[in-house]
Amino acid sequence: MAEKKTTATAPAKRASPVKASTAKPAAAKVKTTAKAALKPTTMLSAPVGETLRDQAGSFKDKAGDKAREYANTGKDKATDLLDSLSQTVADLAKSVDERLGTSYGDYARKAADAVSGAAGTLKGKDVDDLVADTREFVRKQPAIAIGAAAAVGFLLTRLVKAGSNDRDDA
Repeated sequence: MAEKKTTATAPAKRASPVKASTAKPAAAKVKTTAKAALKPTTMLSAPVGETLRDQAGSFKDKAGDKAREYANTGKDKATDLLDSLSQTVADLAKSVDERLGTSYGDYARKAADAVSGAAGTLKGKDVDDLVADTREFVRKQPAIAIGAAAAVGFLLTRLVKAGSNDRDDA
């Protein structure tokens, strides 16, 4: 039988314990170095972040102003159209009086007055007030608001289809 040679291994050296007197200054040095390393990125990111926030705020304000401008233009056109419609219905009321009788003419005049009143209400209100009124109406009467939206969508679809058919014919 062969004999195995055993070699004695030397016991592993233990790391010498760190003395508290040298650990504290070393930790402070690491901390200071880490702060110094992070400081340039912090200095760079603060102005960039502020600049981006300022630009986003400016863009938001410009978009809001433009949207209000378009809404005011649309409101003015709508009130002009309603005034014109009211005048047309009032003129037709005279014709209805002659053909069908005054009771039917009165219905037409009441409709003309209602349309004229709606135009007056639109003229007297700011776009922000109209939006607030619309939100309040939708909160109070959601079923009517959904029905009205569906009806408007249907009418717009019909108008678009009619417009596209006219272009195809031309």
